[in-house]
Amino acid sequence: MGKVTGFLEIDRQVAKYQPASDRIRHFREFTIPMSDQEVQKQAARCMDCGIPYCHGPTGCPVHNQIPDWNDLVYNGNWDEAIRNLHSTNNFPEFTGRVCPAPCEEACTLNLEDVPVAIKTVEQAIADKAYEMGYIVPQPAVTKTGKKVAVIGSGPAGMAAAQQLARAGHEVHVYERESKPGGLLRYGIPDFKMEKNFIDRRVEQMKGEGVTFHCGVNVGVDVAVQSLIDENDAVLYCGGSETPRDAAIPGVEFVGVHDAMPYLVQQNRRIGRENIDSVGWPSEPILAGGKHIVVVGGGDTASDCVGTAFRQGAVKVTQLDIRPQPPEKEDKLAVWPFWATKMRTSSSQAEGAVREFQVATLEFIGDEDGNLTGVKCCQVDERRKPVAGTEFVIKADLAFIAIGFRGPFTSSVLQDLGDKLTLNTDRRGSTNVVANERDYKTSVEKLWAAGDVRRGQSLVVWAIREGRQAARAIDEALMGSTVLPR
Repeated sequence: MGKVTGFLEIDRQVAKYQPASDRIRHFREFTIPMSDQEVQKQAARCMDCGIPYCHGPTGCPVHNQIPDWNDLVYNGNWDEAIRNLHSTNNFPEFTGRVCPAPCEEACTLNLEDVPVAIKTVEQAIADKAYEMGYIVPQPAVTKTGKKVAVIGSGPAGMAAAQQLARAGHEVHVYERESKPGGLLRYGIPDFKMEKNFIDRRVEQMKGEGVTFHCGVNVGVDVAVQSLIDENDAVLYCGGSETPRDAAIPGVEFVGVHDAMPYLVQQNRRIGRENIDSVGWPSEPILAGGKHIVVVGGGDTASDCVGTAFRQGAVKVTQLDIRPQPPEKEDKLAVWPFWATKMRTSSSQAEGAVREFQVATLEFIGDEDGNLTGVKCCQVDERRKPVAGTEFVIKADLAFIAIGFRGPFTSSVLQDLGDKLTLNTDRRGSTNVVANERDYKTSVEKLWAAGDVRRGQSLVVWAIREGRQAARAIDEALMGSTVLPR
C-alpha cells in the first residue's frame, strides 16, 4: 500500500493525451508522461484494502504484487520497485502501455469509480528503470547443458525464452518475420506502443544468451521434427492469426480486407520494412481520402480506426453488433470482475462514428468490382435482423475485425499433421490442446503456450503462459525448478 490516508487526500489522475487534432498527424505514442512526483502521489492512493483483488485471481493475470510496488514508488525506491515488478512480469513496459488493466477494475477504490492508477504507475516504473540503467542482462551463472527451441517471438515466446535462459538453458527463438515481437510488433500500432521497447528487450535477452533466428518459418523452412530431434524441448508459441470467417456476401470486392493485413502493413512501413509479409496480402492498403467502415467492436477494430485517421481518412464508421452498453455498471453485481460498460478508446475518441446493435448484411460494389458501400440493419437482442431497418453506409474501404480462430495452418500445424491434438470450440476456433499445469502437447518434447493454446487473448495472458510453460519445461528437464509459477 502507499500512504495510509492517501486515497482520501489525493484525487485519481492518469497520464494525459495529446489533443486528437495533434496526435492523428503522426504514428508516435501520444501519452504525456507524468512527473516522478505525480506518479508517487498516485501510488500513495493504494489503500490498506485487506484483500488486494487487483493482483488475482480477478485482477492481474501475472499476479503483479501491486500494493507492494505502489508502496515502494511512494517511498521513492524505484530500484526495488522494478525488481518486484520483474518478479512477476518480464515486460512491464509492454503491459503498462497496451493492457486494458483488469487490475484497476478489481481495485477496491473502483467501487467509487476512482481506482488506483495502476497501469500508469506500472509504465512509469518500467520507463524509470530504463532511464536509471536498472534493466541489464541477467545471464545464468551456471549452464545446464540443455537446449530449448521456442517457435514464435511474441510476448509468450519472449517471456518463456527469457525465463529459460536465466535458468541456464541454451535457448533458440525462431521467428517467421524479419524482426522479433510477433503481433506485439506487427499487429499493435506504434501510437499505442513504439517498437524500440521490443528492441531493447531483445538486446537484453541476447545478453542473457538467447539466440534469435528471424525469417525462419518453422514448418516450411525448417521441419518441426528436426527441431524436436535437435533440442531437449520445443515450445510452440505461434499465436492466433487466422481471421474468423465473416460469411458476409461481397467480401470479394476490391477494398474489403481483414483487419490484420492492414495493421501489419502500416507497422512495417513505420519500421521501414517491405510491406510484403508471410501469410498476408501484399497489395498496399491505404485509407487516405477515403470513407472507411470497420466491422467489429474490439481492440483490433479500434486499432484500425486510429490507423485510418492517421492515414487521412475522410470518415470512419465502426459497426458493433452488440447493444450499446450502459454508461456505468452495477458495482454490487459485477465487481471485482471486468464489467460491461461504455468504453471509448483513444482511437474512437478521434472522431469515429459508432453504430451499435447493427449487423453487416453485405458489401456493395460497382460493376468494376470496387467496394462502394456496406449494407447494414438493426438487430434485436438475439442478434436477428429487424425488418425495415436496412441502411447503406458509403465505403471505399472496409475492414473486418471480428477476431481470430487459431494459428496459421500452413506451417507448424500442417507439418505435424494429425500428430498434434487440436481442439475446436463452438465458435470454430482451433487451438492446440495443452493444459495449464504442464503445457505439454500430444507430441513428445513439444509444449505450447499463449494464444496458440488458449485462443486470442491479452498480452498479459501471453506473458503469464510463457512464464508458466518455461517453468514446466525447466522442471521436466531438470527434475526440479526455481522458476516462479
